[in-house]
Amino acid sequence: MKKVAIPVLAALVACPAMAGQYHNNESFWDSLNPYMALRVGAGYTNLNYRYNGFKESFSDEEMHGRVALGLAMWCNKARTEVEWSLFTKIKDNDMFGTDNVNINTKMQNLLMNFYMDLGDYQMIRPFIGAGAGVAFADSSREVAGVIEDHDMTRFSAMGTVGVTFDWRVFAVDMAFRYTYADVDSGIHNFGGDIGIRYMF
Repeated sequence: MKKVAIPVLAALVACPAMAGQYHNNESFWDSLNPYMALRVGAGYTNLNYRYNGFKESFSDEEMHGRVALGLAMWCNKARTEVEWSLFTKIKDNDMFGTDNVNINTKMQNLLMNFYMDLGDYQMIRPFIGAGAGVAFADSSREVAGVIEDHDMTRFSAMGTVGVTFDWRVFAVDMAFRYTYADVDSGIHNFGGDIGIRYMF
């Protein structure tokens, strides 16, 4: 009986220890968690524009939506993603010398973003992020009833600060973003958004 009981008792003690050791030695690849994110928000856009030797600044409020596919890494402390964003039309007019110029600009961005959490918090975590990619812009200029359209593909970059509310499978992100696009003499967008991430 002792010959059977002692090995069984040893196995019962060893199994939890081995299981804990396996958990602590989780590989980097096991910590990769893919996710999909949907974000909506609003902001303020400033467009610098040159025409006929003059430079003026156009501004407008906008709404935007963002869709992203990404990977959370290092126990969800960092993540990287590919994000597609769509902004509503920027509309404004100004005088360039003696010409009244109306500008309409639509923009979409395709960015590669990277985010890093700050601190060692579990559920509520502040984060910072940066991204770079391309902007696809369609700009329309109207002067004295004559309309000219220009399609452009230019460099774009993004910086953000925010906070994440994490519920393991779902996470809610609230962020303030600055987006730059090398369109005309420069587009500067300052906006905030709220989004949900689903980890699968």
